[in-house]
Amino acid sequence: MEELKTEFPALNGQTYLNTASSGLLSKTLFNWRREHENDLLNNGADFSVRKQIPEDTRAAVARFFNAHIDEVALIPNVSFGINTILEGLPKGQKVLMLKDDYPSLLWPIETRDFNVCYASISENLETSIAEAFKKHRPDIFVFSVVQWLSGVKMDLKFLKELKTQYPNVLFMADATQYMGTEIFNFQDSAIDVFGGSGYKWMLSGFGNGLMLIKKSAQKHIFPQTIGFNSAKTFDSLATDTSFVKHFEPGHQDTFNYGSLQQGILQAEHYTMQAIETKIKDISAYAKERFVALNLLDNTTKNRNVHSSIFNLKCDMVVFKNLMSQNIICSPRGGGVRVSFHYYNKLADVDKLINVLEL
Repeated sequence: MEELKTEFPALNGQTYLNTASSGLLSKTLFNWRREHENDLLNNGADFSVRKQIPEDTRAAVARFFNAHIDEVALIPNVSFGINTILEGLPKGQKVLMLKDDYPSLLWPIETRDFNVCYASISENLETSIAEAFKKHRPDIFVFSVVQWLSGVKMDLKFLKELKTQYPNVLFMADATQYMGTEIFNFQDSAIDVFGGSGYKWMLSGFGNGLMLIKKSAQKHIFPQTIGFNSAKTFDSLATDTSFVKHFEPGHQDTFNYGSLQQGILQAEHYTMQAIETKIKDISAYAKERFVALNLLDNTTKNRNVHSSIFNLKCDMVVFKNLMSQNIICSPRGGGVRVSFHYYNKLADVDKLINVLEL
């Protein structure tokens, strides 16, 4: 990964610690996009090619996450995917969620006809969830794999144990702050519905995302969205629509879905094993430094499982000072949120600490 500063020009002149808000654009993706648009500009729309790009992307997603091809739906963003799933679920079911989870998870459920209950996000997250399952007996469990405010990460081994105890509960996960940070095997996971937007850790730009829906879960979800492209030809019947094609009505955005494929190809180029190792090394180093300065709350400090997103106990004065030193981060939840991807390095943590200690 020696060429990262060349591959990601935004790293030059600033310390970018804001992937939890938006991932960087690579030169490789920029060049592919330019060629894609030049082809449209100079040659017009070749629909045989433009129908192939989403299918190539679908195959790349299936390979990357170890999912079956007919479990992969391409979506413009995870909010669209979640709403489509919810419209296809029987109403009145009991849904367990995490209090203060991402609004795109909470709002679509809280504004529909569901019986909602909550578990709290704390250093004892898994215990809180287990107790909520015993108390509420939910039909559906909806959660973020990694929390957007704090970076608290769900223990995936715990999820497998929980799924063994409650095999009939639908596990639905927003993975926007997770996918692209470590190796994930969909088939081997406890998660029935796994979705996310590609503009953060997948480094795929805006306007693309994915939903993975296990075949066993598809039997219980009845999406209503439909349109041309959902069926194979003009002569097809609406009833011929395959499950995942309900998520893809109308002409699809080859620019954005092709960008998702390019993000996957780039991750595969560096290898997910190398990416995962680098992110975990930086995260462990950063957490050690942050704990020493008492910058983390107990929810983060006392957990063994954590992501590379941290919410530091700093105010807006500190945030503005960091930004003035070209350290790019975000004010979130009353603190300052920083996040580290594979294009970051230990020296970025040191620079951040040096400014915080001034």
